[in-house]
Amino acid sequence: NTEKGDELDVLMLLVEKYEEEHYPIPPSDPIEAIKFLMEQKALTRKDLEPYLGTRARVSEVLNKKRSLTLPMIKRLHEGLNIPYNCLIA
Repeated sequence: NTEKGDELDVLMLLVEKYEEEHYPIPPSDPIEAIKFLMEQKALTRKDLEPYLGTRARVSEVLNKKRSLTLPMIKRLHEGLNIPYNCLIA
């Protein structure tokens, strides 16, 4: 709690406020989060079958033709450690 520390806190708040107003971060896309994880962990579509269902279902989800269900979200979270907030649009 020094004068410099207080000044730094105020500057940080001002920068955060400016960034929120001028450079908002769009909400994450659950499918993009899954694809990012697949790339990072070198997972294939087959690797997603235990979490999403059949090969056809995996394809439908990744191509955004079918939405994630609550059980899918739960399995992805528990099995692949994807945060819930990344999976809920």
